[in-house]
Amino acid sequence: MSDPTTTPTAADADAGQGADTVDTVDSRLEGHRVELTGYCYRMLGSAFEAEDAVQDTLVRAWRNFDKFEGRSSLRSWLYRIATNVCLDMLTAGNKRARPVDLTGPTPLARAALSPRPENVWLEPMPDGRILPAVEDPAEAAVARESVRLAFVAALQHLPPKQRAVLILREVLAWKAAEVAELLETSVPSVNSALQRARATLTETKGRVPDAADPLDEEQQKLLERYVKAFEGYDMAALTALLHEDAVMTMPPFDLWLLGGADIAGFMTTIGAACAGSRLVPVSANGSPAFAHYKPDPEGSGFVPWAVQVIDIEDGAISGMHCFLDVPRWFPLFGLPDRLEADAV
Repeated sequence: MSDPTTTPTAADADAGQGADTVDTVDSRLEGHRVELTGYCYRMLGSAFEAEDAVQDTLVRAWRNFDKFEGRSSLRSWLYRIATNVCLDMLTAGNKRARPVDLTGPTPLARAALSPRPENVWLEPMPDGRILPAVEDPAEAAVARESVRLAFVAALQHLPPKQRAVLILREVLAWKAAEVAELLETSVPSVNSALQRARATLTETKGRVPDAADPLDEEQQKLLERYVKAFEGYDMAALTALLHEDAVMTMPPFDLWLLGGADIAGFMTTIGAACAGSRLVPVSANGSPAFAHYKPDPEGSGFVPWAVQVIDIEDGAISGMHCFLDVPRWFPLFGLPDRLEADAV
Protein backbone atom coordinates (compact mmCIF):
# COMPACT_ATOMS: atom_id res chain seq x y z
CA MET A 1 0.00 0.00 0.00
CA SER A 2 1.30 3.39 -0.90
CA ASP A 3 -0.13 5.56 1.88
CA PRO A 4 1.74 4.97 5.16
CA THR A 5 -0.88 6.88 7.12
CA THR A 6 -3.59 4.35 6.27
CA THR A 7 -1.62 1.16 5.70
CA PRO A 8 -2.12 -1.50 8.39
CA THR A 9 0.90 -2.59 10.37
CA ALA A 10 2.73 -5.87 9.88
CA ALA A 11 0.98 -7.13 13.01
CA ASP A 12 -2.41 -6.39 11.45
CA ALA A 13 -1.44 -8.33 8.36
CA ASP A 14 0.02 -11.24 10.33
CA ALA A 15 -3.27 -11.54 12.17
CA GLY A 16 -5.26 -11.92 8.97
CA GLN A 17 -3.17 -13.29 6.15
CA GLY A 18 -3.14 -17.03 6.85
CA ALA A 19 -0.34 -18.83 5.10
CA ASP A 20 0.57 -15.80 3.00
CA THR A 21 3.44 -13.59 4.04
CA VAL A 22 2.86 -9.88 4.55
CA ASP A 23 4.78 -9.12 1.35
CA THR A 24 2.77 -11.68 -0.62
CA VAL A 25 -0.56 -10.26 0.52
CA ASP A 26 0.59 -6.75 -0.25
CA SER A 27 1.82 -7.78 -3.70
CA ARG A 28 -1.37 -9.66 -4.54
CA LEU A 29 -3.56 -6.73 -3.57
CA GLU A 30 -1.38 -4.11 -5.25
CA GLY A 31 -1.50 -6.12 -8.47
CA HIS A 32 -5.14 -5.09 -8.86
CA ARG A 33 -4.70 -1.38 -8.09
CA VAL A 34 -4.75 -0.05 -11.67
CA GLU A 35 -7.84 -1.95 -12.82
CA LEU A 36 -9.66 -1.12 -9.59
CA THR A 37 -8.80 2.56 -10.06
CA GLY A 38 -10.23 2.41 -13.56
CA TYR A 39 -13.43 0.86 -12.22
CA CYS A 40 -13.80 3.40 -9.41
CA TYR A 41 -13.02 6.26 -11.78
CA ARG A 42 -15.83 5.19 -14.10
CA MET A 43 -18.15 4.92 -11.11
CA LEU A 44 -17.22 8.24 -9.49
CA GLY A 45 -16.00 10.48 -12.32
CA SER A 46 -13.25 11.86 -10.08
CA ALA A 47 -9.56 11.05 -10.23
CA PHE A 48 -8.92 11.74 -6.57
CA GLU A 49 -12.09 10.13 -5.25
CA ALA A 50 -11.28 7.04 -7.33
CA GLU A 51 -7.81 6.77 -5.81
CA ASP A 52 -9.27 7.29 -2.33
CA ALA A 53 -11.85 4.56 -3.00
CA VAL A 54 -9.17 2.11 -4.13
CA GLN A 55 -6.99 2.87 -1.13
CA ASP A 56 -9.99 2.24 1.13
CA THR A 57 -10.73 -0.99 -0.77
CA LEU A 58 -7.19 -2.33 -0.38
CA VAL A 59 -7.01 -1.39 3.29
CA ARG A 60 -10.32 -3.17 3.94
CA ALA A 61 -9.11 -6.20 2.00
CA TRP A 62 -5.83 -6.29 3.94
CA ARG A 63 -7.55 -6.08 7.29
CA ASN A 64 -10.10 -8.74 6.36
CA PHE A 65 -7.87 -11.08 4.40
CA ASP A 66 -8.58 -13.87 6.89
CA LYS A 67 -12.24 -13.72 5.78
CA PHE A 68 -11.34 -14.32 2.14
CA GLU A 69 -12.02 -18.01 1.87
CA GLY A 70 -11.22 -18.47 -1.80
CA ARG A 71 -14.76 -19.40 -2.84
CA SER A 72 -14.48 -16.62 -5.44
CA SER A 73 -11.37 -15.19 -7.03
CA LEU A 74 -9.40 -12.53 -5.19
CA ARG A 75 -10.27 -10.19 -8.08
CA SER A 76 -14.00 -10.74 -7.62
CA TRP A 77 -13.70 -10.21 -3.88
CA LEU A 78 -11.86 -6.93 -4.40
CA TYR A 79 -14.45 -5.73 -6.90
CA ARG A 80 -17.18 -6.49 -4.37
CA ILE A 81 -15.41 -4.34 -1.78
CA ALA A 82 -14.70 -1.57 -4.31
CA THR A 83 -18.33 -1.53 -5.45
CA ASN A 84 -19.57 -1.16 -1.90
CA VAL A 85 -17.07 1.65 -1.26
CA CYS A 86 -18.20 3.50 -4.39
CA LEU A 87 -21.91 3.01 -3.65
CA ASP A 88 -21.33 4.43 -0.18
CA MET A 89 -19.54 7.44 -1.69
CA LEU A 90 -22.38 7.99 -4.16
CA THR A 91 -25.18 8.03 -1.59
CA ALA A 92 -24.96 11.83 -1.42
CA GLY A 93 -26.34 11.91 -4.95
CA ASN A 94 -23.60 14.12 -6.37
CA LYS A 95 -22.72 13.41 -9.98
CA ARG A 96 -19.81 14.81 -11.93
CA ALA A 97 -20.40 16.68 -15.17
CA ARG A 98 -18.75 18.55 -18.02
CA PRO A 99 -19.57 22.19 -18.78
CA VAL A 100 -21.52 21.02 -21.85
CA ASP A 101 -23.77 18.97 -19.55
CA LEU A 102 -24.77 21.94 -17.39
CA THR A 103 -25.41 24.93 -19.64
CA GLY A 104 -25.73 25.96 -23.24
CA PRO A 105 -22.78 27.43 -25.15
CA THR A 106 -21.83 31.00 -24.30
CA PRO A 107 -21.57 33.48 -27.19
CA LEU A 108 -18.19 35.17 -27.23
CA ALA A 109 -19.77 38.56 -26.58
CA ARG A 110 -21.08 37.33 -23.23
CA ALA A 111 -18.08 35.19 -22.25
CA ALA A 112 -17.24 35.43 -18.56
CA LEU A 113 -15.19 33.12 -16.36
CA SER A 114 -17.45 31.94 -13.54
CA PRO A 115 -16.01 29.05 -11.51
CA ARG A 116 -18.03 26.31 -9.88
CA PRO A 117 -16.88 24.12 -6.96
CA GLU A 118 -14.39 21.35 -7.63
CA ASN A 119 -16.88 18.59 -6.79
CA VAL A 120 -19.10 19.59 -9.74
CA TRP A 121 -16.66 18.57 -12.44
CA LEU A 122 -15.79 15.37 -14.21
CA GLU A 123 -12.03 15.08 -13.83
CA PRO A 124 -9.29 13.90 -16.20
CA MET A 125 -7.19 10.87 -15.42
CA PRO A 126 -3.79 9.68 -16.74
CA ASP A 127 -4.11 6.49 -18.75
CA GLY A 128 -1.37 4.78 -16.75
CA ARG A 129 -3.40 4.99 -13.55
CA ILE A 130 -6.59 3.41 -14.95
CA LEU A 131 -5.71 1.24 -17.96
CA PRO A 132 -3.87 -1.98 -17.08
CA ALA A 133 -1.68 -3.53 -19.74
CA VAL A 134 -3.58 -6.16 -21.75
CA GLU A 135 -2.46 -8.23 -24.72
CA ASP A 136 -5.80 -8.41 -26.54
CA PRO A 137 -6.12 -5.33 -28.82
CA ALA A 138 -9.92 -5.55 -28.78
CA GLU A 139 -9.99 -5.63 -24.98
CA ALA A 140 -7.58 -2.68 -24.84
CA ALA A 141 -9.78 -0.70 -27.25
CA VAL A 142 -12.89 -1.30 -25.14
CA ALA A 143 -11.04 -0.21 -22.02
CA ARG A 144 -9.86 3.01 -23.63
CA GLU A 145 -13.27 3.87 -25.05
CA SER A 146 -14.80 3.33 -21.61
CA VAL A 147 -12.68 6.04 -19.97
CA ARG A 148 -13.33 8.72 -22.60
CA LEU A 149 -14.71 11.89 -21.05
CA ALA A 150 -17.98 11.59 -22.99
CA PHE A 151 -18.56 8.01 -21.85
CA VAL A 152 -17.71 8.64 -18.21
CA ALA A 153 -19.94 11.74 -18.26
CA ALA A 154 -22.80 9.65 -19.64
CA LEU A 155 -22.29 7.08 -16.88
CA GLN A 156 -22.94 9.80 -14.31
CA HIS A 157 -26.57 9.96 -15.47
CA LEU A 158 -27.16 6.40 -14.27
CA PRO A 159 -28.29 5.47 -10.75
CA PRO A 160 -25.27 4.04 -8.88
CA LYS A 161 -26.25 0.35 -9.06
CA GLN A 162 -27.15 0.60 -12.74
CA ARG A 163 -23.77 2.25 -13.26
CA ALA A 164 -22.03 -0.69 -11.57
CA VAL A 165 -24.02 -3.24 -13.58
CA LEU A 166 -23.25 -1.58 -16.90
CA ILE A 167 -19.53 -1.23 -16.19
CA LEU A 168 -19.19 -4.81 -14.95
CA ARG A 169 -21.21 -6.31 -17.80
CA GLU A 170 -20.35 -4.11 -20.79
CA VAL A 171 -16.83 -2.91 -20.00
CA LEU A 172 -15.36 -5.71 -17.88
CA ALA A 173 -17.37 -8.50 -19.55
CA TRP A 174 -18.58 -10.13 -16.35
CA LYS A 175 -21.36 -12.70 -16.63
CA ALA A 176 -24.80 -11.76 -15.33
CA ALA A 177 -24.56 -14.42 -12.63
CA GLU A 178 -21.22 -13.01 -11.43
CA VAL A 179 -22.65 -9.50 -11.21
CA ALA A 180 -25.73 -10.79 -9.41
CA GLU A 181 -23.54 -12.51 -6.82
CA LEU A 182 -21.41 -9.39 -6.35
CA LEU A 183 -24.46 -7.15 -5.87
CA GLU A 184 -26.35 -9.79 -3.88
CA THR A 185 -29.31 -9.72 -6.24
CA SER A 186 -30.85 -11.93 -8.95
CA VAL A 187 -29.84 -12.47 -12.55
CA PRO A 188 -33.20 -11.06 -13.81
CA SER A 189 -32.59 -7.93 -11.74
CA VAL A 190 -29.13 -7.53 -13.25
CA ASN A 191 -30.48 -7.99 -16.78
CA SER A 192 -33.26 -5.48 -16.15
CA ALA A 193 -30.80 -2.93 -14.72
CA LEU A 194 -28.52 -3.42 -17.72
CA GLN A 195 -31.38 -2.85 -20.16
CA ARG A 196 -32.41 0.37 -18.43
CA ALA A 197 -28.81 1.55 -18.22
CA ARG A 198 -28.25 0.95 -21.94
CA ALA A 199 -31.37 2.95 -22.78
CA THR A 200 -30.27 5.89 -20.64
CA LEU A 201 -26.75 5.78 -22.03
CA THR A 202 -28.06 5.86 -25.59
CA GLU A 203 -29.98 9.04 -24.78
CA THR A 204 -27.14 10.85 -23.00
CA LYS A 205 -23.85 9.75 -24.52
CA GLY A 206 -24.03 12.13 -27.49
CA ARG A 207 -21.16 12.37 -29.94
CA VAL A 208 -18.46 9.75 -29.72
CA PRO A 209 -14.89 10.75 -30.64
CA ASP A 210 -12.98 8.59 -33.09
CA ALA A 211 -10.87 5.73 -31.79
CA ALA A 212 -7.36 6.85 -30.93
CA ASP A 213 -5.42 3.72 -29.90
CA PRO A 214 -3.08 3.80 -31.57
CA LEU A 215 -3.33 7.08 -33.43
CA ASP A 216 -3.41 6.50 -37.17
CA GLU A 217 -1.19 8.53 -39.48
CA GLU A 218 -3.92 11.05 -40.29
CA GLN A 219 -4.64 11.68 -36.59
CA GLN A 220 -0.94 12.05 -35.81
CA LYS A 221 -0.53 14.65 -38.53
CA LEU A 222 -3.65 16.46 -37.35
CA LEU A 223 -2.23 16.72 -33.83
CA GLU A 224 1.14 17.87 -35.14
CA ARG A 225 -0.62 20.67 -37.04
CA TYR A 226 -2.64 21.49 -33.91
CA VAL A 227 0.51 21.85 -31.80
CA LYS A 228 2.14 24.03 -34.44
CA ALA A 229 -0.93 26.27 -34.76
CA PHE A 230 -1.49 26.54 -30.99
CA GLU A 231 2.12 27.26 -30.11
CA GLY A 232 2.32 29.77 -32.95
CA TYR A 233 -1.03 31.22 -31.92
CA ASP A 234 -2.05 31.08 -35.56
CA MET A 235 -5.83 31.32 -35.28
CA ALA A 236 -6.45 30.86 -38.99
CA ALA A 237 -4.47 27.60 -38.98
CA LEU A 238 -6.09 26.47 -35.73
CA THR A 239 -9.61 27.19 -36.90
CA ALA A 240 -8.97 25.21 -40.07
CA LEU A 241 -8.30 22.11 -37.94
CA LEU A 242 -11.53 22.36 -35.94
CA HIS A 243 -14.77 20.51 -36.58
CA GLU A 244 -17.54 22.91 -37.57
CA ASP A 245 -19.20 22.43 -34.18
CA ALA A 246 -16.04 21.98 -32.11
CA VAL A 247 -16.31 22.82 -28.42
CA MET A 248 -13.85 24.28 -25.96
CA THR A 249 -14.38 23.75 -22.23
CA MET A 250 -12.40 25.12 -19.29
CA PRO A 251 -13.31 23.59 -15.90
CA PRO A 252 -13.60 24.90 -13.20
CA PHE A 253 -15.34 27.60 -15.28
CA ASP A 254 -18.82 26.71 -16.55
CA LEU A 255 -18.26 28.68 -19.76
CA TRP A 256 -17.97 26.65 -22.92
CA LEU A 257 -17.60 27.81 -26.50
CA LEU A 258 -19.04 26.38 -29.70
CA GLY A 259 -17.48 26.74 -33.13
CA GLY A 260 -14.14 27.89 -34.46
CA ALA A 261 -14.98 31.59 -34.63
CA ASP A 262 -15.87 31.90 -30.94
CA ILE A 263 -12.97 29.66 -29.87
CA ALA A 264 -10.46 31.74 -31.84
CA GLY A 265 -12.09 34.95 -30.64
CA PHE A 266 -11.79 33.89 -27.03
CA MET A 267 -8.16 32.88 -27.40
CA THR A 268 -7.23 36.28 -28.82
CA THR A 269 -9.13 38.26 -26.16
CA ILE A 270 -9.73 36.78 -22.70
CA GLY A 271 -7.23 34.00 -23.39
CA ALA A 272 -4.58 36.19 -25.05
CA ALA A 273 -2.05 35.51 -22.28
CA CYS A 274 -1.65 32.00 -23.74
CA ALA A 275 0.10 33.31 -26.85
CA GLY A 276 3.54 31.73 -27.11
CA SER A 277 2.57 28.68 -25.04
CA ARG A 278 4.13 25.22 -25.23
CA LEU A 279 2.30 21.89 -25.40
CA VAL A 280 3.82 18.68 -23.99
CA PRO A 281 2.17 15.40 -25.05
CA VAL A 282 0.56 13.31 -22.31
CA SER A 283 -2.10 10.60 -22.35
CA ALA A 284 -5.43 10.98 -20.61
CA ASN A 285 -8.83 9.30 -20.72
CA GLY A 286 -7.85 7.09 -23.64
CA SER A 287 -7.42 10.23 -25.74
CA PRO A 288 -4.65 12.45 -27.07
CA ALA A 289 -3.78 15.10 -24.50
CA PHE A 290 -1.28 17.84 -23.76
CA ALA A 291 0.16 19.60 -20.77
CA HIS A 292 -0.24 23.29 -21.59
CA TYR A 293 2.46 25.65 -20.29
CA LYS A 294 2.04 29.39 -20.89
CA PRO A 295 4.81 32.02 -20.78
CA ASP A 296 5.82 32.94 -17.25
CA PRO A 297 4.48 36.49 -16.73
CA GLU A 298 7.24 37.16 -14.21
CA GLY A 299 10.24 36.08 -16.24
CA SER A 300 11.57 33.58 -18.74
CA GLY A 301 10.33 30.05 -19.14
CA PHE A 302 6.84 28.59 -18.97
CA VAL A 303 4.43 27.81 -16.14
CA PRO A 304 1.59 25.26 -15.96
CA TRP A 305 -1.77 26.40 -17.25
CA ALA A 306 -3.94 23.41 -18.22
CA VAL A 307 -4.21 19.76 -19.11
CA GLN A 308 -5.88 19.61 -22.52
CA VAL A 309 -7.81 16.48 -23.52
CA ILE A 310 -8.47 16.42 -27.27
CA ASP A 311 -11.38 14.81 -29.12
CA ILE A 312 -10.98 13.94 -32.79
CA GLU A 313 -13.99 13.31 -35.02
CA ASP A 314 -14.10 12.75 -38.78
CA GLY A 315 -10.54 13.95 -39.27
CA ALA A 316 -10.95 17.20 -37.33
CA ILE A 317 -10.65 18.32 -33.73
CA SER A 318 -14.10 18.30 -32.16
CA GLY A 319 -13.22 19.02 -28.54
CA MET A 320 -10.57 20.95 -26.58
CA HIS A 321 -11.19 20.20 -22.91
CA CYS A 322 -8.86 22.37 -20.85
CA PHE A 323 -8.64 21.49 -17.15
CA LEU A 324 -7.20 24.54 -15.44
CA ASP A 325 -6.73 23.47 -11.82
CA VAL A 326 -3.03 22.83 -12.34
CA PRO A 327 -2.05 22.39 -8.66
CA ARG A 328 -4.19 19.23 -8.80
CA TRP A 329 -3.56 17.98 -12.33
CA PHE A 330 0.14 18.50 -12.98
CA PRO A 331 1.31 16.45 -9.95
CA LEU A 332 -1.25 13.76 -10.83
CA PHE A 333 0.25 13.48 -14.31
CA GLY A 334 3.81 13.63 -12.97
CA LEU A 335 4.52 16.87 -14.83
CA PRO A 336 7.20 19.45 -13.93
CA ASP A 337 6.06 22.68 -12.32
CA ARG A 338 7.75 24.79 -15.01
CA LEU A 339 9.61 24.56 -18.32
CA GLU A 340 12.80 26.51 -18.77
CA ALA A 341 13.05 28.63 -21.90
CA ASP A 342 16.11 26.74 -23.17
CA ALA A 343 14.42 23.35 -22.64
CA VAL A 344 11.80 23.83 -25.38
